[in-house]
Amino acid sequence: MGYRRIFIIRKDLSLSSGKLAAMVGHSAESYWINMLKEKVVGEVLGENIYRTECIDIDKGIYEHYLDGAIVKTICQAKNLNQLMKAKTLAEEMGMIEGKDFFIIADKCLTELEPEYIDENGDGRTVVGIAFKPLPDEIAHKISKKYHLYMD
Repeated sequence: MGYRRIFIIRKDLSLSSGKLAAMVGHSAESYWINMLKEKVVGEVLGENIYRTECIDIDKGIYEHYLDGAIVKTICQAKNLNQLMKAKTLAEEMGMIEGKDFFIIADKCLTELEPEYIDENGDGRTVVGIAFKPLPDEIAHKISKKYHLYMD
């Protein structure tokens, strides 16, 4: 048994290769960034250095993902509606948004036009969904509903 990260990106947005790579990169970082943000305890090491508490990492994630093969699967959703089905499926499986999976929304500063305005008044477009490292059997329950992302 291994662990894998699943990234599901909307195909209907016709992202350039560079934008696709950037969005998957943002998606990959989202899990670790959110975990770190929860553990920041303040500027205690000096003016420009933050200290964090220790991060608790699930044993399976450490042994099979961080200390083993880091498998990533990038899938495509035909459109926003199909992408949101992954969110619904994850929630039905007991996963929590912001902890187990993350909706990735672009700020629309380069290629994309905003689909909605967020709480800060910024234009956004939902590009994809990223999952934390999941055991393969759980990851496959989600990814089997989607094709691999292809140009």
